[in-house]
This record gives sequence, structure tokens and C-alpha cells, in this order.
Amino acid sequence: MNDTPDTDQQAAAADATILVVDDESVNLGVLNALLQPRFRVRVALSGAEALRLVDTAPHPDLILLDVMMPEMDGYEVLARLRSSPASRDIPVIFVTAMDSRESEQRGLELGAVDYIAKPITPAIVLARIRTQIEARAARDMLKRTNLRLAHQVAEGAHALEQAQQQLLQSEKMAAIGQLAAGVAHEINNPIGFVGSNLNSLDGYLQDIFSIISAYEKAEELAGNDAAFEEARQQKRTLNFADIKQDVADLLAESKDGIGRVRKIVQDLKNFSHVSDDLWEWADIHQGIDSTLNIIWNELKYHCKVTKNYGPLPKIRCLPSQLNQVFMNLLVNAGHAIEVKGEIVITTECVGDAAVRIMVGDTGTGIAPDALARVFDPFYTTKPVGKGTGLGLSLAWSIVERHGGRIEVASEVGKGTTFTVTLPVEPKGAAEAETAS
Repeated sequence: MNDTPDTDQQAAAADATILVVDDESVNLGVLNALLQPRFRVRVALSGAEALRLVDTAPHPDLILLDVMMPEMDGYEVLARLRSSPASRDIPVIFVTAMDSRESEQRGLELGAVDYIAKPITPAIVLARIRTQIEARAARDMLKRTNLRLAHQVAEGAHALEQAQQQLLQSEKMAAIGQLAAGVAHEINNPIGFVGSNLNSLDGYLQDIFSIISAYEKAEELAGNDAAFEEARQQKRTLNFADIKQDVADLLAESKDGIGRVRKIVQDLKNFSHVSDDLWEWADIHQGIDSTLNIIWNELKYHCKVTKNYGPLPKIRCLPSQLNQVFMNLLVNAGHAIEVKGEIVITTECVGDAAVRIMVGDTGTGIAPDALARVFDPFYTTKPVGKGTGLGLSLAWSIVERHGGRIEVASEVGKGTTFTVTLPVEPKGAAEAETAS
């Protein structure tokens, strides 16, 4: 702001409106002639008229009030002015021939700001008027400044609360990531020896079946030798051919199950990625696939997921943070589909320097008035208790940290598409890694 307080106060004085109240026309004429070249002047011949003028524009910035008036004296006029919220802050100067200390004290106790004795001295009148008008302008400016500062403090407190909540959310995700990494590590050990044992068992069974095959050949050569009759009876009773096939199938299913568990564990490790501040070259598709595997239970019963992956280069990023973005977008898409629907994930290059990821759903869509606020912290369209309103806000912050942008398009009843555009190598990534 270029204007100084003195300049503001002088401008306010030049633009001020003064209400002069006196039951004597001569006194009104004298004051009007003195003030008119310098201020806007309104006049009233009675207290009742003065109270009416106070409520009409232009509202007075200062009132010169006679004390001795018929019907309603100056003291009563002042008392009524101070009892009204609209006029209680207007400064009032008594202009009176009464010069007793008692009358002056009574006026000041009622709220008058000054006393001018009749007959008036022009220089004194002008000086005291300017003093009061400039003082009021200073008070008004201070009030506006306080309101502005209070608004800024409220905004700062709100921003601080948002930052604290996002920090808590980030810390929560980091803690979950560390827990997931620890769990994945602990699960890896039994998975390893179970997988190894299954492979060993497969080999041993193959050896056993080879031995049995050799005995079966010996049986064929022996013909109907009674020595083999008990073995033949056992094979028929126990359905040996079925057992042999079932054992192979069971082993194959067990190996497949272990493989799936191993993949989930690996995806959990990839998703959590404890090195949260380490910028590295990562495969976006691997991050999306790992995230899908982690949240598949949220989607599998009512969502068909279609992947339209285009060829993408690896990008320099914080992989676990981008996985958080993908998780928020995919979970939101799943929640938007109430019965049955489809989630379509599309990836493509944007020139040579950026990649684009689009997550679209055939859900309920977002109303236009809500669309402008979806990235605001704490804003959610979900039922109470189902969402914190921080997921998309956190996604926005993460994408922004990567030098990218996130956009949304939606149509009620048809669905929503979130589009994330990320640079292949963010400008600040190298500096951030060096600093860390």
C-alpha cells in the first residue's frame, strides 16, 4: 500500500460530512459559512431532525451539537445516538454557551469527544474538527487493518491445520509403508522355504513314481504271478491312477498359490517402498500394477479393470508417493461405482518429456459445484465416516511436487476421469537428491 496514514487521514478530512445541530438559524449560518468550503455540511434545527438525518445518506462523520434546545436538548440527543449501533461511534462535539464544569463533565460522561464554547473562534473550531475527523479516520483504518489481520490469521491457521493434517496423513502412510515392508520381509522367509520344499517334494514324487513305474513293468513281465496280486488289489482299491494325477495337480496348484503370495508380497514391498525421499527411475506400469494388486479386494466384486497401456519410458520420481496417488484415484473410482461398472486405465507419452496417466470410471460422476472443490483439503462427497477429504488433496500435492499436474473431468450419471501428467525428469529432482 503506497498511501501513508497521514495521507489517508487528510483525504478523509477533506471528504468528511459534518452535521451541525442548532435551534438558532444565525448560529447555523455562521458554522455553515465557516465549514462549507472545507467539508460537506448538513444542518438540523432540532434534535429530532438531527436523529432523522443521521440515518440518511450521506451519513455524518462528525456532529456539532448545541446543548440548549427546546423539546429535546443536546444531552438527550447524544444519549439516543450512543444507544444506536449505527450512530454510537460518530464523534460528537458540543457547541454551547454553557461554560460550567458540571455541564462539560455531563457531556463527556455521555460520550461527547470535545466542547467548543460560544461565541466560537473559527481557528479553534476548524482545528478541533480536523483533529476529531483525522482521529476517526485513524480508528477506522486501524479497525480495517485489524479485520484484515484477523482474516489473514484465520487463513494462516486454516492453512496450518491443512498442512498438519496432510503431514499426519503422510506420516501415517509412511508408518504403514514401514509396517508393510516389515511384514513383507517376514512373510518372504516362510514363502521361500515352502516354495523350496514344494520343489523338493515334486522331485521326490517324480522319483517315487519312477520307481513305481519300474515295478509296473516288472509286473507286466511276470504276467499273472501271484506275488503281484496284492499290489494289483491295492492299486485298484486306492484308485492309484487318480492319486497319481491328483498329486500332480495339487503340487501345481500349491506352486501357483505360492507364486501368487510371492507376487503380492513383492507388490506390497514395491508399494510401500520405505525410501520415501529417494528420487529414482521407475516404471509407471509396475507401480500401477502393484497398487492394483494391493487394493484388488476393493474392486474385484463390482469393477472390471481395463488397462490401455501405451509404451512409456521410466520416469524420475518418488515411487511410493506416486503409488499413493494411483491408490487414491483407483479407490475413489471404485467407490464411485455403486453396483457394476468399469475402470479404464490409459497411459501414453506426451512428446518426449512427459507421460500421461488417465483413470476413468463409469460411476455416478461429480456435480459441477463439487467439481471445483474436489482437490480442497477436507472436502469429500462421500458419506460421513467413509472419507477424510485428504486423498485427492494429498494426490494434488504429490503430483505438484513432481512438477506435474492433475486434472478432472466428470459428468453426472456417466463417470469421472482423472488425468495425471508427469515430466519424465522433474527439474528439482536432481537438486532434491543432492540435498538429501
